[in-house]
Amino acid sequence: MTVITGGYRSPGIAGGITILAVITLVLMVAGCTTTQSPKRQVDDNAIHTAVMAKLTGAHVSNILNIDVNVTNGVVTLAGEVPNTQVKAEAEQEARSVAGVTRVINNLQVKAPQSR
Repeated sequence: MTVITGGYRSPGIAGGITILAVITLVLMVAGCTTTQSPKRQVDDNAIHTAVMAKLTGAHVSNILNIDVNVTNGVVTLAGEVPNTQVKAEAEQEARSVAGVTRVINNLQVKAPQSR
């Protein structure tokens, strides 16, 4: 239904629905929290799981507190380790995981507190 009032042509109900649909679409797209493709997200999640499995294994068992973040195949290690050897081993283990393109090692060496 089109209504003409004083030279202005109102779009009517159909136009209002179209505008509402466009606004809804814009809000949905703006609400997305990632720009990664679904495949890349899956790959990053698989990399995260594999890195964590390697770091929690017996080989690198001296980890005090470590966080692993993976974005587009880039692994960032953060947290605390007891010595530089463990820091280097953690980085090497992360590099050995398939799909890892780069490792950013932000681990801090913090000696365990003695009693």
